[in-house]
Amino acid sequence: MNAYDKGSDARHGPAGQGVPDPCPALPGPAATGDGPPVPGSPADPPAGTAVLSLRYRIGAAVALVVVAGVVCAHLGMTFLHVAPANTVSKEHGETVENWIYPEFEQNWKLFAPNPLQQDIAVQVRAEIRTARGGTRTTGWYDLSAQDGRAIDGNLLPSHTQQNELRRAWDFFVATHDDDNRPVGLRGALSETYLRRIAVLRLDRADAAGPGGVVERVQIRSRTTQVPPPEWSGEKMSTTPVYRTLSWWSPPEGETRGGVG
Repeated sequence: MNAYDKGSDARHGPAGQGVPDPCPALPGPAATGDGPPVPGSPADPPAGTAVLSLRYRIGAAVALVVVAGVVCAHLGMTFLHVAPANTVSKEHGETVENWIYPEFEQNWKLFAPNPLQQDIAVQVRAEIRTARGGTRTTGWYDLSAQDGRAIDGNLLPSHTQQNELRRAWDFFVATHDDDNRPVGLRGALSETYLRRIAVLRLDRADAAGPGGVVERVQIRSRTTQVPPPEWSGEKMSTTPVYRTLSWWSPPEGETRGGVG
């Protein structure tokens, strides 16, 4: 046995007895935890909907499908409403209009060559039957001014404050002639929509008072031309123009802010 063999025997020692290796192996990926998981180690905890039971997962899936279906239907109806007349829109025009009007009507006047240059305020007054059986007429409530005060300084004004009253009046004007007579079937719908908004606002303002009931309402618009800039040289009258509608008697269910 040569010196090399002796050194090898001395390193390994007697059978069954190990001696520390003078050059131990560097730790590998498995030792640092960066490598693949060791067989038998616990799996990662479930995440997302996987933590739900089967019943709740099915419910979440059904709800997602319903929401996606409603969104797709709304986008489709809106597209058919604004797109040029075609076979589908002609065949299902009534269905499309019933879906769009009045809440989702599209208005492109902001982008027209001649944008709106008028300040239109919608006002309402009411005839009240008092608790003692008498009758009185309120002053004019400026509903547009109320919305303006709610929006002014509000970083996140509601859709109702911005558009409900304005769109209701635009809907009425578009479906009535200059004598306030309805043109077409949507005229009655626009009257009902505008009247309900007015009665609801009167109820919020407690216009009837204790024990009082709103018997009739009257709505008018106050239109004022927006003054042109000084540099334009354009001249126009800033005298308000009023459009006053007839008195409307709301149904019994609407007299206290209901919807009839």
